[in-house]
Amino acid sequence: MEKKELLYEGKAKKVFTTEDPDVLIVSYKDDATAFNGLKKGTIVGKGAINNRMTNYIFKKLEAKGVPTHLIEELNDRETAVKKVEIVPLEVIIRNFSAGSFAKKMGMEEGVKFSRPTLEFSYKNDDLGDPFINKYYALALELATEEEIDAITRYAFQVNEVMQEYFASLNIELIDFKIEFGRYHGQIVLADEVSPDTCRLWDKDTHEKLDKDRFRRDLGNVEDAYQEVFRRLGIDG
Repeated sequence: MEKKELLYEGKAKKVFTTEDPDVLIVSYKDDATAFNGLKKGTIVGKGAINNRMTNYIFKKLEAKGVPTHLIEELNDRETAVKKVEIVPLEVIIRNFSAGSFAKKMGMEEGVKFSRPTLEFSYKNDDLGDPFINKYYALALELATEEEIDAITRYAFQVNEVMQEYFASLNIELIDFKIEFGRYHGQIVLADEVSPDTCRLWDKDTHEKLDKDRFRRDLGNVEDAYQEVFRRLGIDG
């Protein structure tokens, strides 16, 4: 399978067309951004880690009944995926207080919730991806009620599977952001699952093993990504 035209370039990935109109190739970059692109940098090796980790996790999720856009990993940085129409909702699941939630709610970071929370953001860079709820999404016609219900159901299912899996690696899944797309009328998980999109803390030391090391200038960013990848134990 070969790349044809560059369809889209985002902060962390390039997307190319292929000879099959139903298939795209995603190429992961080492570029890193934070605060809606205000902070920029490079995390060496990030693209390969995020690509391989995403595919590895997506296969685990598919085995548990969560449909994804994954077709085939082509090499360390590139993957063939189904061409989906992205639903313009960023879906955030939180198991602990951290980041913007802790700031908004006046909480210290690391407080475990009695049950996970779910929130939506309107995926729109110009507006700064504002927080919205289901009724906003319906009013703005970003998705149907059935689609939002499916997204909600899958999001909690993803959380359940990933919490259990990361716990087996001695990693606490603090929170994460995922995105969904429409593929021939079906809602499927798209985008990625990586230290870019998840907050991952060592269960014993609470050391941050994710993009917060870049956001907050904590140092050892590459080492943190490599440590997560090492614990995954992906062959090859």
